[in-house]
Amino acid sequence: MKSSLYFIILLSVIVLFSCNKELDTISDPLPSWNEGTAKQSIIDFVNNVTNEASPNFVKPEDRIATFDNDGTLWSEQPYYFQFQFAFDRVKEMAADHPEWNDNLLFKAALENDMETVMKSGMKGLMEIVMTTHAGMTTEEFGQIVKEWINKAKHPKTNKLYKEMVFQPMLELLDYLRANGFKTYIVSGGGIEFMRPWTEEIYGIPAEQVIGSSIKLKFEVRDGQPVLLKLPELDFFDDKEGKPVAINKFIGKRPIAAFGNSDGDLQMLKWTAAGDGKRLLLYVHHTDADREWAYDRKSHIGGLDKGLDEAEEKGWTVVDMKNDWKVIYPYELNK
Repeated sequence: MKSSLYFIILLSVIVLFSCNKELDTISDPLPSWNEGTAKQSIIDFVNNVTNEASPNFVKPEDRIATFDNDGTLWSEQPYYFQFQFAFDRVKEMAADHPEWNDNLLFKAALENDMETVMKSGMKGLMEIVMTTHAGMTTEEFGQIVKEWINKAKHPKTNKLYKEMVFQPMLELLDYLRANGFKTYIVSGGGIEFMRPWTEEIYGIPAEQVIGSSIKLKFEVRDGQPVLLKLPELDFFDDKEGKPVAINKFIGKRPIAAFGNSDGDLQMLKWTAAGDGKRLLLYVHHTDADREWAYDRKSHIGGLDKGLDEAEEKGWTVVDMKNDWKVIYPYELNK
């Protein structure tokens, strides 16, 4: 009798423990975030602006959150992933361009000489991007991007680039949307490069993606209307361009903005200047073991003035090494 009673009590404790553990998992909207100031500032902000009894309550239609992409939603080292896409395109197109063997810039790209390519600066990189992104329709380009994102792998991790998104930020996107936020990407990356895959990976549809663009031309080919991509910059969505693009394409000032570099500083400043409660957050890359560690003097994703501004204004700075339990979704399977 005693042994039976003991067994029943033990079983009840195990069931209760399991239920409590499951409830804890469900109740935590950001399970890949360590407890701390960064996580709490997000939760406090969301609770504040979604509580109708709060003086900081924001109607759902005004709950706009904007996210940079490179370095904020996925990694960006040793150089922006779109550049790797462009370099791969150079190799694919090389057979039709023998003259590239005599061009220092394109020859370097063909030989994976990234040091020479990077020395060419933004002018050289833009030349490669224009050459590899133009001369085709938007549909043709979108299909090329889809094929690349599903097969191209990062040279360091050997993971698909689309697997190198940040698990904590995916949780943040879901958490915001579950609380009535509309999430936008506002990136210096190419808009036509991002749109084919952002909904699959981030849950952000194409119409909520804002980025840099090259000019388009309407044509009729074989009786069908198409948009042809031209080798000419239309809009560069970085730094001062980000608030301009937000106003132009969204028409509302965000109440939350997320970035990782000085290229996002103007977007965060623009967001902070609005009335009411605001959330400004920088992802600080501090984990050299699981990702990369860089900030003020980095050739990619430099965070210098933004770091000072965040400290001065009390913005949230995520210490990737200490604030995130995991970096990438595939780490959850370990």
